[in-house]
Amino acid sequence: MYLTRNIDKDLLDWKNDPFRKPALLRGARQVGKSSAVRELSGNFDYFLEVNFEEQKQIHTLFSGDLSPSVLCENLSVFFKVPIIPDKTLVFFDEIQACIPAIGSLRFFYEKLPELHLIAAGSLLEFALEDLPSFGVGRVRTMFMYPFSFNEFLLAMNEEALLLSKQHASAMAPLNDVLHQKLLNYLKRFLVLGGMPEVIARYARTRDMLACQSILDDLLISLKADFTKYKKRVPPARLSEVFRAVARQSGGKFIYTKASSKSNHRQIKESLELLIMAGLVIPVTHSSANGLPLGAELNEKKRKMLIFDTGIFQRLLGLEISDVLFQESFNLVNKGSIAELFAGLELIKSSSGFRQMQLYYWQREALNSNAEVDYLIQIKQNIVPIEVKAGTKGSMQSLFLFLNEKKLPNGIRFSLENYSAYDKVIVNPLYAVAEVWNTNL
Repeated sequence: MYLTRNIDKDLLDWKNDPFRKPALLRGARQVGKSSAVRELSGNFDYFLEVNFEEQKQIHTLFSGDLSPSVLCENLSVFFKVPIIPDKTLVFFDEIQACIPAIGSLRFFYEKLPELHLIAAGSLLEFALEDLPSFGVGRVRTMFMYPFSFNEFLLAMNEEALLLSKQHASAMAPLNDVLHQKLLNYLKRFLVLGGMPEVIARYARTRDMLACQSILDDLLISLKADFTKYKKRVPPARLSEVFRAVARQSGGKFIYTKASSKSNHRQIKESLELLIMAGLVIPVTHSSANGLPLGAELNEKKRKMLIFDTGIFQRLLGLEISDVLFQESFNLVNKGSIAELFAGLELIKSSSGFRQMQLYYWQREALNSNAEVDYLIQIKQNIVPIEVKAGTKGSMQSLFLFLNEKKLPNGIRFSLENYSAYDKVIVNPLYAVAEVWNTNL
């Protein structure tokens, strides 16, 4: 059974766009890219899927002439599927395994633009390093991530609850019963994470322990992929840095704490490979003196996020009962899971047609340390975000930032119901996705 994803609407819009380009769907392994494309194929008369990792013999078709008409003729004969513009969806899966196939995308745009062609792959950034201009202006890139909390609610058949959440605000907070119901779902989602296989199993069985076993299997699979990243980087080092990211979640990444056996350069190289693979997401310091936020970066100050809360909690070996049954997540290594969730939700709820960058602000001074967890742009406003793992806590850093930058409003996410304090809008942690609709 297919579970609805945010990308479905983007893919349908792409299908119906008369000026569409070949689409390139990017994302980490096993986040549901192939399933989403197969779901889209139901809108076509014919569907031709090529998996370049499994079907190695197909590579020879791309070793010579990359003319779209020749390629289509050969693929149609090989798979016994007619390729007819506007009636056939052609899907190049795991395209990173065949570099010439990536290069062919530009020719489909130039010579056969009426054909619906989607490519998808993992570890694409490694392949694209050698093809820096392969698709400039000729390919429409989309980004896909694990399930968001809103997608999880849909998988739980909670459409009405989701709608209530989307319409709630400080002026119209949720009923306490609905608020508690959403908090209970949130706690489960933090433990499960958003990997499709995990969500599908939980939707069918509600078996949390079985889902933990699936997460362990996925973690083993992700680490097995480390051998494909770069031959000069030992998989053991990548695994060590991956664990270090989880351990340091919630704070500035300290290279000297990542490994006792590797130097700064080796750790940095490993970290950049994990970022390229989509398994680690950087949050970079911005001075935030104006827009765009990326204009005043300090890349020596970066926090690192694991791409999924379920994988995160298995990496750390957290007791899932502590997350499920505690009133807050303020215990050691639990508070950071709230901040991690918020950052991932900001990315997942942004446009699928661009890769959102995350920023934060920090002041490190004697007797005056302050940090704002995230900075975002809503319309032409810089909006600081503070994340709390419970229902209480001061907002000194948030107010300091607002006063220093002379900004009118900030947002706090916590386990509280919707409310407001002076300049700060307070939303529940489960409502991060709705932040883009905030009226400031």
